[in-house]
This record gives sequence, C-alpha cells and structure tokens, in this order.
Amino acid sequence: MESLEKIKERIEVIQGDITRFEGDAVVNAANSSLRGGGGVDGAIHRAAGPLLLEACKKFDGCPTGDAVLTPGYNLKAQWVIHTVGPIWRGGNHDEANLLASCYLKCLSLSFENKFRQVAFPNISTGIYGFPKKDAAQIAINTVTQFLQSHEFPQEVIFVCYDTENYSIYREMLSSIF
Repeated sequence: MESLEKIKERIEVIQGDITRFEGDAVVNAANSSLRGGGGVDGAIHRAAGPLLLEACKKFDGCPTGDAVLTPGYNLKAQWVIHTVGPIWRGGNHDEANLLASCYLKCLSLSFENKFRQVAFPNISTGIYGFPKKDAAQIAINTVTQFLQSHEFPQEVIFVCYDTENYSIYREMLSSIF
C-alpha cells in the first residue's frame, strides 16, 4: 500500500483539451450507444477520426458505470477508454456509485493493459448535470484509493476543459495532499 505522499506524485490536474493528450490512454465520457455525441465525446470522435466510430460499433453499446477499450486512431493517445457516466437525477438514483464505477472500470482497464498514463475528463459534469464538486470528490477518492494498491496506471491526469473544474480539482487535491 503506497503512502499518500507517493500517490500525490502520480496524480496531476491540468486545464486543457483532452484530445491533445499524449500518453497511453484518454478516457471518453461517452453515451451508452458509443456512437459519438456532444462535449468530450464529440471532440474525441472528431479528433480520432471515423475509424473510432467503426471500432465502437463492434460493441453493443455500454451500460452506465462500465467501460470499453478501443484504439485511439488519429489521437496522440494510443487508446481510448469509453465510459458512460450517470445522468444526474437529484442524487437518489445511485448516481454517486455509478460515477465511482466509471472511474474504477477505467482504472482497472488501465491496470490490465499496464498503461503508464491515463487522462480523465470531468465525467458527467457537462450535459449530464452531475454537480461538479461532488463529481470531483468521487473522482479523486476513487483514483487515490485505486492507486494505493495498484502499480498501473503510473500516472493519472485530470484534464479539465473549463476553469471551474480546474479550480475545484486543484483545491481538493491540495486539501488531501
């Protein structure tokens, strides 16, 4: 079990465009059809090119809280981990557990494939309406707990597109570490 000090060295938060991430894998906040959409999902599909959609069609969708792996095609990242976050419906429909499951499934795929780096967007905080602070707390807690007992991924990067999420993540991480 790694100490929190060592875990701190394995977590980073940046503000930027996840489609430009250079590393082993990016996480796509996908919809359950895996056919592309708006927000992060649309941006990743556009940047990766049409072969990503063809790869996604090989799956019969993806349930909320689960994740699947495809090549990254035209992305700088070699792989895309598609996960389906929960739509916020007031917090009484297992949204917190489903969101934690998204992170856990993505981390598990990263571990199984020995990915050195994986970049996460702010899953479910856009059009799906998950409260940003609650989502960040779930993400950080899930990642921290996973990294304490797993060698891979060696580094987790939270890529925040907007200033609000970036500030929330920076503040929460600094309070933990």
